[in-house]
Amino acid sequence: MNRPICIASTLLIALTASMAGIAIGSDFTLNIFGNANMDDRIDQTDIDYIQEIINGSKEATMLSDVNLDGTVDLSDLQLAEELIEDRAERISLIDGNKQNLTLELPLERILTLNMRHAIALAVLGGEEKAVGVDNTVGERVELFPRLSQLPAVGTTSEPDIESIISLQPDLVVTFTNAPSTDALEDKLPEGMAVLRFDLSRSSSLREEMAVLGFLLDDPDSTQRYLDWYDRYIGEIQDKAARIEDEDRARVLMERERSADTGPTARWAYASGTGFTDLVDLAGGINIASGYMEGNKDLETEFVIDKDPQVIIGLSYKGGYKSSDPESMKAYYDEIMKTEGFGNISAVRDGRVHIISGDFSIGPQLVVGALTVAKWLYPEQFQDVDPVQVHREFLSDLMKLDYDPTENGAFVYPE
Repeated sequence: MNRPICIASTLLIALTASMAGIAIGSDFTLNIFGNANMDDRIDQTDIDYIQEIINGSKEATMLSDVNLDGTVDLSDLQLAEELIEDRAERISLIDGNKQNLTLELPLERILTLNMRHAIALAVLGGEEKAVGVDNTVGERVELFPRLSQLPAVGTTSEPDIESIISLQPDLVVTFTNAPSTDALEDKLPEGMAVLRFDLSRSSSLREEMAVLGFLLDDPDSTQRYLDWYDRYIGEIQDKAARIEDEDRARVLMERERSADTGPTARWAYASGTGFTDLVDLAGGINIASGYMEGNKDLETEFVIDKDPQVIIGLSYKGGYKSSDPESMKAYYDEIMKTEGFGNISAVRDGRVHIISGDFSIGPQLVVGALTVAKWLYPEQFQDVDPVQVHREFLSDLMKLDYDPTENGAFVYPE
Protein backbone atom coordinates (compact mmCIF):
# COMPACT_ATOMS: atom_id res chain seq x y z
CA MET A 1 0.00 0.00 0.00
CA ASN A 2 1.31 3.47 -0.87
CA ARG A 3 1.90 5.31 2.40
CA PRO A 4 1.66 9.11 2.59
CA ILE A 5 5.18 9.41 3.89
CA CYS A 6 7.15 8.18 0.89
CA ILE A 7 8.43 11.60 -0.17
CA ALA A 8 11.84 10.62 -1.37
CA SER A 9 10.64 8.35 -4.15
CA THR A 10 11.63 11.00 -6.69
CA LEU A 11 13.89 13.26 -4.68
CA LEU A 12 16.46 11.53 -2.52
CA ILE A 13 17.02 7.88 -3.28
CA ALA A 14 20.38 7.25 -1.73
CA LEU A 15 20.62 4.14 0.41
CA THR A 16 17.26 2.43 -0.03
CA ALA A 17 14.69 2.21 -2.76
CA SER A 18 12.25 4.39 -0.82
CA MET A 19 13.60 7.28 1.26
CA ALA A 20 11.65 10.24 2.58
CA GLY A 21 12.89 13.79 2.10
CA ILE A 22 12.04 17.24 0.80
CA ALA A 23 14.90 19.48 -0.25
CA ILE A 24 14.10 22.68 1.56
CA GLY A 25 16.00 25.40 3.37
CA SER A 26 18.92 24.34 5.53
CA ASP A 27 17.52 26.32 8.48
CA PHE A 28 14.26 24.40 8.35
CA THR A 29 13.19 21.51 10.55
CA LEU A 30 10.59 19.06 9.28
CA ASN A 31 8.58 18.58 12.47
CA ILE A 32 7.86 14.90 12.11
CA PHE A 33 9.06 12.39 14.70
CA GLY A 34 11.77 10.28 13.13
CA ASN A 35 13.60 13.35 11.83
CA ALA A 36 16.13 12.73 14.58
CA ASN A 37 18.84 15.07 13.32
CA MET A 38 16.33 17.93 13.07
CA ASP A 39 17.00 18.79 9.42
CA ASP A 40 14.62 19.23 6.51
CA ARG A 41 13.92 15.57 5.65
CA ILE A 42 13.67 12.02 6.96
CA ASP A 43 16.33 9.72 5.51
CA GLN A 44 19.15 7.33 6.33
CA THR A 45 21.03 10.00 8.24
CA ASP A 46 18.23 9.91 10.82
CA ILE A 47 18.64 6.14 11.21
CA ASP A 48 22.34 6.68 11.81
CA TYR A 49 21.59 9.48 14.27
CA ILE A 50 19.16 7.35 16.31
CA GLN A 51 21.75 4.55 16.41
CA GLU A 52 24.31 6.99 17.78
CA ILE A 53 21.84 8.13 20.45
CA ILE A 54 21.33 4.50 21.46
CA ASN A 55 25.11 3.98 21.51
CA GLY A 56 25.50 7.04 23.73
CA SER A 57 27.58 9.11 21.33
CA LYS A 58 24.81 11.66 20.69
CA GLU A 59 22.14 13.31 22.81
CA ALA A 60 18.45 12.69 22.13
CA THR A 61 16.68 15.43 20.17
CA MET A 62 13.11 16.70 20.18
CA LEU A 63 12.20 14.43 17.23
CA SER A 64 14.23 11.31 17.95
CA ASP A 65 11.64 9.59 20.18
CA VAL A 66 9.61 8.26 17.27
CA ASN A 67 7.02 6.36 19.33
CA LEU A 68 6.76 9.10 21.99
CA ASP A 69 7.36 6.70 24.89
CA GLY A 70 10.00 8.85 26.58
CA THR A 71 12.98 6.71 25.58
CA VAL A 72 15.06 6.47 22.42
CA ASP A 73 15.76 2.81 21.78
CA LEU A 74 15.64 0.11 19.10
CA SER A 75 11.88 0.45 18.73
CA ASP A 76 12.39 4.04 17.55
CA LEU A 77 15.05 2.88 15.13
CA GLN A 78 12.59 0.36 13.70
CA LEU A 79 9.79 2.92 13.37
CA ALA A 80 12.09 5.38 11.61
CA GLU A 81 13.07 2.64 9.17
CA GLU A 82 9.40 1.93 8.53
CA LEU A 83 8.82 5.62 7.73
CA ILE A 84 11.69 5.62 5.26
CA GLU A 85 10.72 2.31 3.69
CA ASP A 86 7.06 3.26 3.34
CA ARG A 87 5.83 0.61 5.79
CA ALA A 88 4.68 2.80 8.69
CA GLU A 89 1.19 2.33 10.11
CA ARG A 90 1.28 5.62 12.00
CA ILE A 91 3.14 8.91 12.01
CA SER A 92 3.62 11.51 14.75
CA LEU A 93 4.19 15.20 14.16
CA ILE A 94 4.02 18.60 15.84
CA ASP A 95 0.92 20.62 14.91
CA GLY A 96 0.37 24.37 14.71
CA ASN A 97 -0.33 24.54 18.44
CA LYS A 98 3.04 22.90 19.15
CA GLN A 99 1.20 19.77 20.29
CA ASN A 100 2.19 16.21 19.41
CA LEU A 101 -0.26 14.49 17.10
CA THR A 102 -0.21 10.85 16.01
CA LEU A 103 -2.06 9.86 12.84
CA GLU A 104 -2.98 6.39 11.63
CA LEU A 105 -1.85 5.60 8.10
CA PRO A 106 -2.76 5.60 5.31
CA LEU A 107 -4.62 8.92 5.07
CA GLU A 108 -7.07 8.49 2.22
CA ARG A 109 -10.07 10.64 3.24
CA ILE A 110 -9.39 14.27 4.16
CA LEU A 111 -11.83 17.03 5.04
CA THR A 112 -10.90 20.74 5.17
CA LEU A 113 -12.66 23.41 7.22
CA ASN A 114 -11.48 26.51 5.33
CA MET A 115 -10.59 27.47 1.79
CA ARG A 116 -7.00 28.07 2.97
CA HIS A 117 -6.62 24.38 3.77
CA ALA A 118 -8.42 23.38 0.58
CA ILE A 119 -5.95 25.44 -1.44
CA ALA A 120 -3.08 23.67 0.32
CA LEU A 121 -4.63 20.32 -0.52
CA ALA A 122 -4.89 21.26 -4.20
CA VAL A 123 -1.37 22.70 -4.39
CA LEU A 124 0.25 19.73 -2.65
CA GLY A 125 -1.38 17.07 -4.80
CA GLY A 126 -3.99 15.90 -2.29
CA GLU A 127 -7.16 17.03 -4.01
CA GLU A 128 -8.24 13.49 -4.85
CA LYS A 129 -8.17 12.59 -1.16
CA ALA A 130 -10.72 15.29 -0.25
CA VAL A 131 -14.17 14.10 0.81
CA GLY A 132 -15.68 17.29 2.19
CA VAL A 133 -15.12 21.04 2.47
CA ASP A 134 -16.48 24.08 4.25
CA ASN A 135 -18.82 26.69 2.76
CA THR A 136 -16.01 29.02 1.63
CA VAL A 137 -14.96 26.47 -0.98
CA GLY A 138 -18.45 26.08 -2.42
CA GLU A 139 -18.64 29.85 -2.85
CA ARG A 140 -15.57 29.85 -5.12
CA VAL A 141 -16.38 27.45 -7.93
CA GLU A 142 -13.83 28.83 -10.40
CA LEU A 143 -11.01 28.42 -7.88
CA PHE A 144 -12.19 24.96 -6.83
CA PRO A 145 -13.84 23.32 -9.87
CA ARG A 146 -13.70 19.87 -8.24
CA LEU A 147 -13.61 20.58 -4.53
CA SER A 148 -16.61 22.92 -4.72
CA GLN A 149 -18.71 19.95 -5.82
CA LEU A 150 -17.98 18.00 -2.65
CA PRO A 151 -20.36 17.95 0.32
CA ALA A 152 -20.19 21.13 2.42
CA VAL A 153 -20.02 20.77 6.19
CA GLY A 154 -20.85 24.27 7.37
CA THR A 155 -18.32 26.88 8.41
CA THR A 156 -15.15 26.99 10.46
CA SER A 157 -16.98 28.66 13.32
CA GLU A 158 -20.06 26.41 13.06
CA PRO A 159 -19.13 23.04 11.58
CA ASP A 160 -21.89 20.53 10.94
CA ILE A 161 -20.60 17.65 13.06
CA GLU A 162 -23.20 15.21 11.82
CA SER A 163 -22.19 15.85 8.21
CA ILE A 164 -18.50 15.53 9.05
CA ILE A 165 -19.01 12.18 10.74
CA SER A 166 -21.13 10.91 7.86
CA LEU A 167 -18.24 11.51 5.43
CA GLN A 168 -15.91 9.35 7.55
CA PRO A 169 -12.71 11.37 7.08
CA ASP A 170 -9.40 9.99 8.31
CA LEU A 171 -8.29 13.56 8.92
CA VAL A 172 -9.95 16.96 9.43
CA VAL A 173 -7.71 19.97 8.77
CA THR A 174 -8.52 23.32 10.37
CA PHE A 175 -7.10 26.34 12.21
CA THR A 176 -5.21 26.28 15.49
CA ASN A 177 -8.00 28.04 17.39
CA ALA A 178 -11.17 27.42 15.39
CA PRO A 179 -13.39 25.59 15.84
CA SER A 180 -12.73 25.05 19.54
CA THR A 181 -11.88 21.54 20.69
CA ASP A 182 -15.27 21.47 22.43
CA ALA A 183 -16.96 22.14 19.10
CA LEU A 184 -14.88 19.69 17.07
CA GLU A 185 -12.57 17.06 18.58
CA ASP A 186 -14.80 16.36 21.56
CA LYS A 187 -17.71 15.59 19.23
CA LEU A 188 -15.87 13.38 16.76
CA PRO A 189 -15.55 9.61 17.17
CA GLU A 190 -12.27 8.01 18.14
CA GLY A 191 -9.97 7.58 15.18
CA MET A 192 -11.16 10.71 13.38
CA ALA A 193 -8.09 12.91 13.75
CA VAL A 194 -7.86 16.70 13.60
CA LEU A 195 -4.75 18.48 12.32
CA ARG A 196 -4.52 22.16 13.22
CA PHE A 197 -2.44 24.43 10.99
CA ASP A 198 -3.19 28.12 10.35
CA LEU A 199 -1.32 28.33 7.02
CA SER A 200 -1.10 32.09 7.44
CA ARG A 201 2.10 33.21 9.19
CA SER A 202 5.30 33.73 7.26
CA SER A 203 7.18 32.20 10.20
CA SER A 204 5.37 28.87 9.95
CA LEU A 205 3.67 28.62 6.54
CA ARG A 206 6.60 26.92 4.82
CA GLU A 207 7.00 24.41 7.63
CA GLU A 208 3.28 23.59 7.69
CA MET A 209 3.10 23.15 3.93
CA ALA A 210 6.13 20.83 4.03
CA VAL A 211 4.54 18.64 6.71
CA LEU A 212 1.25 18.52 4.79
CA GLY A 213 3.15 17.65 1.63
CA PHE A 214 4.89 14.82 3.45
CA LEU A 215 1.52 13.44 4.57
CA LEU A 216 -0.01 13.76 1.10
CA ASP A 217 2.85 11.85 -0.56
CA ASP A 218 3.35 14.04 -3.62
CA PRO A 219 7.02 15.12 -3.43
CA ASP A 220 7.05 16.81 -6.83
CA SER A 221 4.10 19.08 -6.02
CA THR A 222 5.49 19.83 -2.58
CA GLN A 223 8.94 20.70 -3.89
CA ARG A 224 7.42 22.83 -6.65
CA TYR A 225 5.54 24.88 -4.07
CA LEU A 226 8.53 25.26 -1.75
CA ASP A 227 10.77 26.38 -4.61
CA TRP A 228 8.15 28.94 -5.70
CA TYR A 229 7.77 30.22 -2.15
CA ASP A 230 11.52 30.47 -1.54
CA ARG A 231 12.20 32.25 -4.82
CA TYR A 232 9.80 35.11 -4.21
CA ILE A 233 10.16 35.41 -0.45
CA GLY A 234 13.91 35.61 -1.01
CA GLU A 235 13.44 38.38 -3.58
CA ILE A 236 11.25 40.38 -1.17
CA GLN A 237 13.72 39.99 1.67
CA ASP A 238 16.70 40.93 -0.49
CA LYS A 239 15.07 44.11 -1.75
CA ALA A 240 13.64 45.07 1.65
CA ALA A 241 17.04 44.67 3.30
CA ARG A 242 18.45 47.38 1.03
CA ILE A 243 15.90 50.01 2.13
CA GLU A 244 17.38 52.49 4.61
CA ASP A 245 15.61 52.87 7.95
CA GLU A 246 14.75 56.51 7.27
CA ASP A 247 13.09 55.51 4.00
CA ARG A 248 10.79 52.85 5.42
CA ALA A 249 7.11 53.57 4.87
CA ARG A 250 4.71 54.17 7.77
CA VAL A 251 1.66 51.94 7.27
CA LEU A 252 -1.78 51.59 8.78
CA MET A 253 -3.07 48.04 8.46
CA GLU A 254 -6.81 47.81 9.02
CA ARG A 255 -9.83 45.68 8.21
CA GLU A 256 -13.27 46.40 6.88
CA ARG A 257 -15.95 46.27 9.55
CA SER A 258 -19.25 44.47 9.09
CA ALA A 259 -21.06 47.46 10.62
CA ASP A 260 -20.38 51.19 10.93
CA THR A 261 -18.99 52.01 14.37
CA GLY A 262 -18.53 55.70 13.75
CA PRO A 263 -15.52 57.91 13.04
CA THR A 264 -13.66 57.55 16.36
CA ALA A 265 -11.83 54.27 15.75
CA ARG A 266 -10.43 51.99 13.05
CA TRP A 267 -10.16 48.19 13.34
CA ALA A 268 -6.39 47.94 13.06
CA TYR A 269 -3.85 45.13 12.91
CA ALA A 270 -0.69 45.58 14.97
CA SER A 271 0.95 42.17 15.22
CA GLY A 272 0.61 38.42 15.27
CA THR A 273 -1.27 37.78 12.01
CA GLY A 274 -0.55 36.83 8.43
CA PHE A 275 -1.87 40.26 7.42
CA THR A 276 0.72 42.11 9.52
CA ASP A 277 3.38 39.78 8.13
CA LEU A 278 2.81 41.29 4.69
CA VAL A 279 4.10 44.67 5.85
CA ASP A 280 6.83 43.17 8.02
CA LEU A 281 8.19 41.15 5.09
CA ALA A 282 8.20 44.21 2.85
CA GLY A 283 10.10 46.28 5.40
CA GLY A 284 7.30 48.69 6.29
CA ILE A 285 6.63 50.25 9.68
CA ASN A 286 3.26 49.29 11.14
CA ILE A 287 2.17 52.41 13.05
CA ALA A 288 0.14 50.35 15.56
CA SER A 289 3.00 47.99 16.41
CA GLY A 290 4.19 48.62 19.94
CA TYR A 291 1.11 50.70 20.74
CA MET A 292 -1.23 47.72 20.92
CA GLU A 293 -1.20 43.97 20.42
CA GLY A 294 -3.08 41.82 17.91
CA ASN A 295 -6.01 43.46 16.15
CA LYS A 296 -8.63 45.71 17.74
CA ASP A 297 -9.96 49.26 17.82
CA LEU A 298 -7.37 51.95 17.21
CA GLU A 299 -8.29 55.56 17.89
CA THR A 300 -8.66 57.66 14.76
CA GLU A 301 -6.76 60.45 16.48
CA PHE A 302 -3.79 58.12 16.91
CA VAL A 303 -3.80 57.37 13.19
CA ILE A 304 -3.95 61.05 12.31
CA ASP A 305 -1.09 61.82 14.69
CA LYS A 306 1.12 59.05 13.23
CA ASP A 307 0.36 60.20 9.66
CA PRO A 308 0.72 56.90 7.77
CA GLN A 309 2.17 57.18 4.28
CA VAL A 310 0.22 54.10 3.17
CA ILE A 311 -3.12 52.69 4.33
CA ILE A 312 -3.93 49.07 3.50
CA GLY A 313 -7.42 47.78 4.19
CA LEU A 314 -8.21 44.08 4.32
CA SER A 315 -11.52 43.04 2.77
CA TYR A 316 -13.18 39.67 2.29
CA LYS A 317 -15.39 40.99 -0.46
CA GLY A 318 -14.31 40.40 -4.03
CA GLY A 319 -11.50 37.88 -4.13
CA TYR A 320 -12.15 34.67 -6.04
CA LYS A 321 -15.91 34.76 -5.52
CA SER A 322 -16.63 38.04 -7.32
CA SER A 323 -15.19 39.76 -10.37
CA ASP A 324 -16.71 43.12 -9.44
CA PRO A 325 -14.09 45.55 -8.07
CA GLU A 326 -16.94 47.78 -6.95
CA SER A 327 -17.52 45.31 -4.13
CA MET A 328 -14.43 46.80 -2.44
CA LYS A 329 -14.96 50.40 -3.55
CA ALA A 330 -17.37 51.22 -0.71
CA TYR A 331 -14.67 50.35 1.83
CA TYR A 332 -12.11 52.44 -0.04
CA ASP A 333 -14.50 55.40 -0.12
CA GLU A 334 -15.20 55.02 3.59
CA ILE A 335 -11.48 55.30 4.40
CA MET A 336 -11.03 58.29 2.11
CA LYS A 337 -13.96 60.13 3.72
CA THR A 338 -13.09 59.37 7.35
CA GLU A 339 -13.22 62.56 9.38
CA GLY A 340 -9.75 63.98 9.83
CA PHE A 341 -8.11 61.75 7.24
CA GLY A 342 -7.99 64.44 4.56
CA ASN A 343 -4.57 65.62 5.70
CA ILE A 344 -3.06 62.16 6.21
CA SER A 345 -0.22 61.54 3.75
CA ALA A 346 -1.72 58.26 2.50
CA VAL A 347 -5.05 59.89 1.62
CA ARG A 348 -3.52 63.07 0.26
CA ASP A 349 -1.02 61.20 -1.92
CA GLY A 350 -3.44 58.54 -3.22
CA ARG A 351 -1.78 55.65 -1.40
CA VAL A 352 -4.86 53.99 0.07
CA HIS A 353 -5.24 50.37 -1.07
CA ILE A 354 -7.80 47.63 -0.45
CA ILE A 355 -6.57 44.05 -0.62
CA SER A 356 -8.63 40.87 -0.65
CA GLY A 357 -7.91 38.33 2.05
CA ASP A 358 -8.71 35.56 -0.44
CA PHE A 359 -5.33 35.75 -2.14
CA SER A 360 -3.08 37.66 0.22
CA ILE A 361 -3.03 35.24 3.17
CA GLY A 362 -2.62 31.46 3.03
CA PRO A 363 -0.47 29.29 0.78
CA GLN A 364 -0.34 32.19 -1.70
CA LEU A 365 0.95 34.65 0.95
CA VAL A 366 3.84 35.35 -1.41
CA VAL A 367 1.44 37.09 -3.79
CA GLY A 368 0.06 39.29 -1.02
CA ALA A 369 3.55 40.14 0.20
CA LEU A 370 4.71 41.16 -3.29
CA THR A 371 1.58 43.25 -3.79
CA VAL A 372 2.13 45.12 -0.52
CA ALA A 373 5.87 45.52 -1.16
CA LYS A 374 5.19 47.18 -4.48
CA TRP A 375 2.68 49.55 -2.88
CA LEU A 376 5.19 50.52 -0.21
CA TYR A 377 8.27 50.80 -2.42
CA PRO A 378 7.24 51.12 -6.09
CA GLU A 379 10.76 52.03 -7.25
CA GLN A 380 12.55 49.21 -5.47
CA PHE A 381 9.96 46.69 -6.69
CA GLN A 382 9.36 48.15 -10.15
CA ASP A 383 10.58 44.96 -11.83
CA VAL A 384 8.16 42.80 -9.83
CA ASP A 385 4.77 41.83 -11.26
CA PRO A 386 2.54 40.47 -8.46
CA VAL A 387 -0.23 39.67 -10.94
CA GLN A 388 2.08 37.42 -12.92
CA VAL A 389 3.21 35.68 -9.73
CA HIS A 390 -0.46 35.18 -8.83
CA ARG A 391 -1.04 33.73 -12.29
CA GLU A 392 1.89 31.35 -11.78
CA PHE A 393 0.42 30.16 -8.50
CA LEU A 394 -2.94 29.42 -10.09
CA SER A 395 -1.66 27.81 -13.29
CA ASP A 396 1.55 26.08 -12.22
CA LEU A 397 0.68 25.08 -8.66
CA MET A 398 -3.11 24.75 -8.65
CA LYS A 399 -3.27 23.60 -12.30
CA LEU A 400 -6.10 26.00 -13.10
CA ASP A 401 -7.04 27.86 -16.24
CA TYR A 402 -7.73 31.02 -14.26
CA ASP A 403 -6.52 34.47 -15.27
CA PRO A 404 -6.60 36.88 -12.29
CA THR A 405 -6.75 39.83 -14.69
CA GLU A 406 -10.06 38.57 -16.09
CA ASN A 407 -11.54 36.83 -13.06
CA GLY A 408 -11.92 37.85 -9.44
CA ALA A 409 -11.37 41.20 -7.74
CA PHE A 410 -8.23 41.30 -5.65
CA VAL A 411 -7.23 44.91 -5.09
CA TYR A 412 -8.82 48.35 -5.27
CA PRO A 413 -8.00 50.62 -6.99
CA GLU A 414 -6.63 48.29 -9.63
